Amino acid sequence: MPVSATQTLRVAVLADSDTRWKWGSLTANRIAPANSDISLDGYLLRGRATPTARQLTEVGVTADSLREVTAVEFLRAMEQESYDLLVLSLVGGGVQAMLHGLARAWDGRAKRPVVVTGYVGVVYEKLADGLLLRHGADLVLANSRQDADRFREVYDGVGADSSAVTEVALPFLGGETYTGEHDPYTVVFAVQPSVPDNRRDRNYLLNRAIQHARFHPNREVLLKLRSKPGEHTTHIEELPYQKLVQGKDLPANFSLVYGHMGEVLDRTDLLVTISSTAALESLHRRIPTVVLTDLGIREGLGNHHFVGSGCLASWEQLDAGYKPVPDADWVARQGVAADGSYETAFDAARERIAKLLAGSDMPALTPYYTTETAPGYLPGILARHHLGPDGTPLPGAPAADKAPGPVRQIVRRAARGAYRHGVQRVAPVIRRMGEL
Repeated sequence: MPVSATQTLRVAVLADSDTRWKWGSLTANRIAPANSDISLDGYLLRGRATPTARQLTEVGVTADSLREVTAVEFLRAMEQESYDLLVLSLVGGGVQAMLHGLARAWDGRAKRPVVVTGYVGVVYEKLADGLLLRHGADLVLANSRQDADRFREVYDGVGADSSAVTEVALPFLGGETYTGEHDPYTVVFAVQPSVPDNRRDRNYLLNRAIQHARFHPNREVLLKLRSKPGEHTTHIEELPYQKLVQGKDLPANFSLVYGHMGEVLDRTDLLVTISSTAALESLHRRIPTVVLTDLGIREGLGNHHFVGSGCLASWEQLDAGYKPVPDADWVARQGVAADGSYETAFDAARERIAKLLAGSDMPALTPYYTTETAPGYLPGILARHHLGPDGTPLPGAPAADKAPGPVRQIVRRAARGAYRHGVQRVAPVIRRMGEL
């Protein structure tokens, strides 16, 4: 039955981190067919990056229900619930495991949810690996024209169906267009959890931001942080800037800030980063944006993605007053939609989903990876989520019909805390000892 203004569209989003929850839930709202009344249920996949209550609040996205689940618990919920649309907002291996698990759970069902997946932001590494792990969804969303072209090339190149690739844009773009300098002029350095990945380089960038504040006492310099120590985002942060800044002599016009990126951009005159998607948010609003070259232009940093953007520069150049001018053609290919076309960027996805929902039945999910095409790779991916090679839950998987008791909840929190402590405190010590 076609979706109408009087019909509620039941949507489920499965996410494994705060940024992926943000992407998945906002995407669900962007791609819902016109005139549909959305009922959104959120599922947070239990793991090292399961977001805390503070992180969920900062993301600023609400749902009609939100609960933490294991992969097997989620699959059993999908057997029992009747959704119209399912957004898998996970790492590639998680998407692949869910596709196989869902194919088994929905085997023989004539009508199933439309399954959508994609990427949180810029795709600058593991292109083939990540794409093939996402193959099998009804829609694989590409955040830009450039990504859509690359995605189809990969799928066509291995003989996989590329028809699921659908061009959209990043769902969290928005805010007022930049109209001129604020008082005080505000420079925001948006840091990343995993780039760079060593103390020397992170200290260097921190010191250059502090130095910029000293060189320009009339400017306000903000260090925009992603998470508090002990929290994880999509990527692991072993060396939080909050700890690196301790003991440093900070000028009065330099400060650390948390909060929603959109709200920080409201007062930004210059956005500086290594390769964060915050750069795309900033470019969408026509805010002057710089992607740093201080540590080189390297694939490992991700700033190679911005070659040709007109945004590459160093702190040295910024100290001297350099102002970037983005290349219009490059921006147009990145899904930034600074030309005002953002509202139509999701039309193709909406139309495809509406057509699928209107059909009487849907084909089974058919991922590219099977025990025939990848017998040495797929079983390990599925096993990490307690699934067998055919997508069936392995013996000993947790029961979905029992809510975790108080003791089980305490053990889970303790285990997660121990993992985060190991990542941020023990691992760096061991690494330094190994360098002696």
